[in-house]
Amino acid sequence: MRTLLGFLVNHGYLVLFVWVLLEQAGLPIPSIPLLLAAGALAGAGKLNLSLCLLIPFIASSISDLCWYEIGKRRGGSVLNLICRISLEPDSCARRTEDLYARLGAKSLLIAKFIPGLSSVAPPLAGIFRMKLPRFLVYDWLGGLLWSATFTGLGFAFSSQLEQVAKYALRLGEMLVFLLVTALAVYILSKYAQRRRFLRDLRIARITPEELKRMLDAGENIQIVDLRHSVEFEADPLTIPGALRLDPREIENRQQEIPRDRDVVLYCT
Repeated sequence: MRTLLGFLVNHGYLVLFVWVLLEQAGLPIPSIPLLLAAGALAGAGKLNLSLCLLIPFIASSISDLCWYEIGKRRGGSVLNLICRISLEPDSCARRTEDLYARLGAKSLLIAKFIPGLSSVAPPLAGIFRMKLPRFLVYDWLGGLLWSATFTGLGFAFSSQLEQVAKYALRLGEMLVFLLVTALAVYILSKYAQRRRFLRDLRIARITPEELKRMLDAGENIQIVDLRHSVEFEADPLTIPGALRLDPREIENRQQEIPRDRDVVLYCT
């Protein structure tokens, strides 16, 4: 444990840069504890506070600009790529789309404070062709606010965090085991939850090929396009004859869905 602490002191800036860059690239590795630790080490005089503020901002800006360009060039498919490697792939795109629909460019100011959304918001801005100067202004402000908030908290409470570090050193390898075990249990629970969701989904699921055969055979079915309005704007093509409903409109427009035939729902 002492070796690990010494490593963080000696290589803190590099660790901070690489860790934040990887998290903002989409890997499910939270940066907030590292920002707090960097702020605490700065408060103890072992790291430079300005660099601890600047390095996460630079790392996140590099990653965000790359995702913005990828979203601009590749379109909506990039959201599926990012969400596949998140811990909650079934909801990460939806939550970001809801946030973007409500706030637009301002969503970039708070996206980094919401786990799982920070890596999805920049490509979404690219998908909707947000002007680069506008994107950079909001993204940089959001990055600075995020870095300053958590690094500043670590700096302000450095003495309390130092006491926590002393207790952690006493626990030694046991603390590492407990942290790794807790992370493993969390990931396994998310995996099991997703497997249950997919198993239930398969019960009433048909493939695009099966739907095509039903349409070609002239079967009396109703297709409902349940894509989020943000997704629809990015790719407005829909199946001929499909009823367009935003998920938020289902309760108010449910009477438009016929009850005398099979109903096929599709989203992203």
